[in-house]
Amino acid sequence: MTRVGRVERITKESKVLVEIDLDGTGTTEIATGVPFYDHMLDAFGKHGAFDLTVRAEGDVEVDVHHTVEDVAIVLGQALRQALGEKKGIRRFGDAWIPMDEALAQAVVDVSGRPYTVHTGEPDVMQGFVVGGHYPTVLNRHVFESLAFHGHLALHVRVADGRDPHHVTEAEFKAIARALRAAVEPDTRITGIASTKGTL
Repeated sequence: MTRVGRVERITKESKVLVEIDLDGTGTTEIATGVPFYDHMLDAFGKHGAFDLTVRAEGDVEVDVHHTVEDVAIVLGQALRQALGEKKGIRRFGDAWIPMDEALAQAVVDVSGRPYTVHTGEPDVMQGFVVGGHYPTVLNRHVFESLAFHGHLALHVRVADGRDPHHVTEAEFKAIARALRAAVEPDTRITGIASTKGTL
């Protein structure tokens, strides 16, 4: 079974292509025009062991918000496409990731019911811009867009951290590791891991 998703989205604000292979080895090709976001998506692919291609062109001269949001939307859609009927997967996953002084936890349920809870980021994240181009206030929006369009229940919690770069990176890596666990095939599950019979 091939678990690959490929989605393209074109608007007046951006042009985005995402391809994801859930059974990859962490090979990535990322180019969004937002360098720090590229770094985070590279980490997402590597730590999720997903083969991930992201190509985006957007009006970053206006604000990176449109491109960052649209990539998260398309990534969620490609993830959902790759999962198909979700037969034989573990469904749940969680991970704690340290990044020096920062510590983040992500817990995911490939439930088919989108929901996001995001807590614990230090107040400095509301006004910080990494590398002069990525406002960390966008983190929550990225996670919400990913969860909504991927049909995931996603909880992300920052337990410790003061450096916005470290906090953000810990969050992205934790989500990747949690998703990796959730979408892994489980040989003990032959159908859908739900009493409803569907996810």
